[in-house]
Amino acid sequence: MAASLFQHGAIRTTEAKAKELRRFVERLITLARRGTLHARRRVVAELGDRAMTDDEGAFLDKTVVQKLFDEVAPKYVDRPGGYTRIIRLDERRVGDAGVQVILQLVEEGQAPRGGQTASSSRRRRRAAKRHAAAADGGSPEAEAPAKAPPAGQEQ
Repeated sequence: MAASLFQHGAIRTTEAKAKELRRFVERLITLARRGTLHARRRVVAELGDRAMTDDEGAFLDKTVVQKLFDEVAPKYVDRPGGYTRIIRLDERRVGDAGVQVILQLVEEGQAPRGGQTASSSRRRRRAAKRHAAAADGGSPEAEAPAKAPPAGQEQ
């Protein structure tokens, strides 16, 4: 299944298989990012070196390991992890009603869900406000304007 994922970029399977395959595939991509001979030998030992075919069944000149090292791994050089995505499908498998998912490799330039960047999370924004307030020289209470005495009372 891992070889098919590297060859096609996405596969359709059950949720349990996808979650287990995700761990295996992400470890292989991390190895392939190194690009060393030792890493290549470890990937071949885990995955095997299967020749790829096109849609008609004709053999291509590349193997799965070559594609992993030459095309897939260089896309994720600057990414610290999370190379795959699991998308649930509404359809259930006939027979045992297993949850169907699509396991796919994440494209290199996609932003996290919600359209926000990783640096604009709520926690980071609040921390930035706290740091800015501390740099201005005081606590948030010091910045608040002094309350005016109630009407009718004078000091």
